[in-house]
This record gives sequence, C-alpha cells and structure tokens, in this order.
Amino acid sequence: MTRTLVLTVDRDNDLGIKTAIRGPVVGRKPVLTAALRLGIADPEESDTNAILGALHQHDNLVESGGEGDEVEVAILTGDEKVGVRSDRAIAAQLEEVVTEFQPDLAILVTDGAEDESVLPIIQSQVRIDHVEKIIVKQSKGIEGTYYYIVKALEDPKWRAKMLVPLGAIMAVFGFGVMLPDTLGGIVIGSLPLIFGLFILSKGLGLEATVGRIAQEMRENADAAMFSSLLWTSTVFSAIFAVATGYGTYIDLEATANYSVLWIEVVHSALAWIVIAFLTSTAGFMLLRLQKGSFSGRLIVLAVFGMVVYSLLNQGLDIAIKVLTGVDYEFSVQGIWEVMLEPLMWIAILWVTTTIVRAVQARQAQADRYWGI
Repeated sequence: MTRTLVLTVDRDNDLGIKTAIRGPVVGRKPVLTAALRLGIADPEESDTNAILGALHQHDNLVESGGEGDEVEVAILTGDEKVGVRSDRAIAAQLEEVVTEFQPDLAILVTDGAEDESVLPIIQSQVRIDHVEKIIVKQSKGIEGTYYYIVKALEDPKWRAKMLVPLGAIMAVFGFGVMLPDTLGGIVIGSLPLIFGLFILSKGLGLEATVGRIAQEMRENADAAMFSSLLWTSTVFSAIFAVATGYGTYIDLEATANYSVLWIEVVHSALAWIVIAFLTSTAGFMLLRLQKGSFSGRLIVLAVFGMVVYSLLNQGLDIAIKVLTGVDYEFSVQGIWEVMLEPLMWIAILWVTTTIVRAVQARQAQADRYWGI
C-alpha cells in the first residue's frame, strides 16, 4: 500500500487574498471548491491552473492506483510578503498535512519557478517523486505579446515597475535637451545618479516607506487647512532651494573651482531644504494628531533634522573657508565656537527624546494615546 500526497503551493497566498480561504486546503472537494472560487475571483490567475493540475494528477492516481493505495490532494499557502514569512507558513502547513495523512511520497504541481523554490522545504518532510509544471497554452504571435504587455500595464504593480523608470528617464532627458549645453549636459549626466539612487532604494527597501508616505499624503491632503498650507510651504521651499542653488551656481561658475562651486550651491540651498523638511514634518504631525495616531516621534525627527542642519551648516562653512584660502585657526576655542550650536541642538534632542519616551510610557500604561 502506497500513500501519495499531491501538493500545489501558492507561495504569495493569492488564494487567501482573493477568496479568503486559508491554507492548508486538504481533500478533493475542498480543493475543487478553492479552485472554482479563485477562478471566479480572478479568471487570469495562474494558480487556478496549478490547482486544477493537482486535481487532474490526483484523479489519475486514483484511477491507476492499486487496491489499498491512498491518494490525497492539498494546497499549501504562503504569505503576501514572499520570503521567510511565506516559507515558514508553508512549512507549518506541510507539517500539519504530513502529520495527518502520513504520506510515503509526494507529487508537486506548480505554475512556475517561484513555487518550485519551496522544493527543499517540502523534501525536508516528505519524499518527492515527481514535479509537474503547469504551463497555460497561449498564442505565439505578435497579438499574444501585445496582450501580455497590455495586461502588465493594467496591473498597478507592473505598471509602477515599468512606467515610472521609463517616465523618469524621458523627463530628465527632455529637460536636459531644453537647457543650455553645459547645464543640459549636467542634467543628462545625472541619469546614472538617478538610477543609482533608485537601485539603492530598492536594495534598502525604502520604496515601501516612500509609497506609504505618498499614500498617506494622498488620503489626507484635504484633512485640514493647516496641513494643506504646510504642504504648500514645503513645495515652495523646495522650489526656493533649487532656485537659490541655481543662482549661486550661475554667480560662481566662472570664478570658483569645481569643489568650492558645489559646496557653495549646497550651502546656499541648505536653509530652504531644512525649512521644507520642517514644514512637511509639521504637516505629518497635524495629520497624526487628527487621526489619533501621533506618538511624538515626529517631534524627535524634527529636532534631529535641526542637529543635522547645524552640523552640515558649520561643516560646509569651514570647508568653503579652507578651500578658498581664508585663514581658519583650528584651535580649541575655534572648535568650541563652531560646535556650540550643534551641541545645543544635540542637548535639545536628548531632552526631547527623554520627554517623548516618558509620555509614551505613561500613555501606554493608561491605555491612551495622543490625538484629537
């Protein structure tokens, strides 16, 4: 007697997201129900074909199996955030199925390489005799390619991945062509910088944070009049920062060397950059207060911004003096005078952090939170 388990894996949990069915799904009837519900919810979902393929494999084994052989079919679901979290969920569900059915061997039915990546997890608990990949038949002409491109552009996830980089490249390139030769070359040459920052943000996972902030701004843009005014101030401050830096660049382009030129540009625009940062932080404070989710961290962030500004301001000022040949005495008194303002902001930051933590602890004990 052989006990065979037919498995299909939905690593990104499309089944749970689109039909609210939680894994593991065990048994022919529940699996068939899951396939029908997923197919109705999203007729273009490839996981539906994988589930139907598992049912097909299950029925073939039942028909061709010997007397006493047992066959079971099951769906394992992961998590929307594919990675360690989804693999742990799959491992836990597999352990539950294996403990209940106790198979001698397993057959894995998948719809792609992503689900096949869990093969080692399955092999750690049951022997796999066969892996079947379900590939949906499609037309092979230009019309089929056009169809896939259109469907990808309709998907918000793929649309953002494809159109945002392309749009950024075209916008920067067009802006560079419109500007004079020297400045236009600088703008076009900034494309590698933009790509580098984009790749860095992807590597550090910053796009999720930026997306969340943008979503919150869209949802609460009209939450309060003062918030709207602060967003407007942030935009104008950013424009003034660019204008001030550009004016400094024009004034010093012919006289200053390359290093001094860009230090002067950053130094002249630094105050407006900080103002934009503080006004945007204040806007978030008002929104969090209105939603009742204000925790005081934004106050700490604003003071920390002032610490960074004071350090950068003094550092850039010293760099300009040294590079332009102005006498600067590196003495204890001189360093103290330079560091006095940053040290003052560091002390304010420490006091602010202490107060915020104390208030947070008191609010948590009272089960109350800041907010309106």
